Parts: sequence; C-alpha cells; structure tokens
Amino acid sequence: MPSVGRPRAFDMGTVLEAAMRLFWEQGYEATSLAQLRAATGLSSASLYGTFGSKEGLFEQVVEHYEKGPGGVADVLADESISPREAIARLLHGSIDMQADSGHPVGCLIALSGTTRAPGEDQAGVRAAVASRREANRKGIKACVERGVAAGELDARTDADSATALIHTFLLGLSTQLRDGVPAATLHTSVDMLLTVWGRAPEA
Repeated sequence: MPSVGRPRAFDMGTVLEAAMRLFWEQGYEATSLAQLRAATGLSSASLYGTFGSKEGLFEQVVEHYEKGPGGVADVLADESISPREAIARLLHGSIDMQADSGHPVGCLIALSGTTRAPGEDQAGVRAAVASRREANRKGIKACVERGVAAGELDARTDADSATALIHTFLLGLSTQLRDGVPAATLHTSVDMLLTVWGRAPEA
C-alpha cells in the first residue's frame, strides 16, 4: 500500500550520487553528517527520516555504486566470453573506471568502508563492503574454475590460490592509483599477471 504523507521533495538518485562521491573521496569515518547534509542538500530530519542513520545512507550508497561504476565487475558472470577474457575485462575495466577523472580515484568498496571500527554501531558498514568483496571473490573463483574446465588453466591449478592472486591485485589497484601510479603501468601489469593464466585462446 502506498505510504500516506507529503511526497519526497528530493531526487533519490541525486542524493545518493552526492553522498557516494563524498564517501568515495574521504571514506566512511572521515565523512561527517554536516558534510553529507551540505553535499546532499538534506536536512538532518530528512536524512534520518529517509535513511535512518549515516550507516543506512552508506549501505544504500554501496548499492548505488554497484549499479554504476562498480558494475564493472558484472563481467565476471558473463559466460558468453572465455573465463580468461572475463578476468582481463574485469582488471582492465577496473583500472579505467578507477582512474576516471569524472569521480574520485580508486574503488569505493576498497577504500571507503570501515574495516574494524570499535563497537557494533558500524557493523553494517563493514558488512556492506565485505559482502561486495565476497561477491567479487566468488565471481573470480567461478572464472578460475571455468578456466580449468575449459583447459585454459592447468588442471592442477589451486582455485583458491589463483582467486586470491587475482582478487588481491584487484583490491590493490586503488592504493596504486591514489599513490600516482599511472594507469598505463597498471594495464601492463594486468597483461603480466595474465601470463600466469596462459595464452589467450585463438580467435
């Protein structure tokens, strides 16, 4: 049943985009409610009434990010391309996305979430980013297992170790780019990493 009351006086997408950029640039803990109010144009009452808390806003920001820039990882589920190509597109696409000057450098998932804040009041923040990391980890492992099945990878390949290698590289891109490592260098590094996978299949 539709809720009764005054219609929302703001555009949700615009609010989430503004909050996303702030969390992405500064991280969850360093971003204050005052900054969020200024960036989104929401009053404290509207912010709490809509999202419940700063943590609730962050959780929705993560969902918004995954439907936008973070969607680069969706390629992992595309079984119409070879598993090696899926991993290549994931890594090269992530570099292009994270280096894009149209938004903060790096990956919001890798940079913004609290890893071990005291108390349980920010447990949702940790869970939001950990859940996305786990989804990416599972997607990478599925590609590795497909690669073994397709003969792209040696049958003796340890899927967990190969997954950790690729996922660690993916997560490390953010700090490399924020430290000023050129995107071109990282693209070359991806090509070097993929030599572990073997040669690309013939067209």
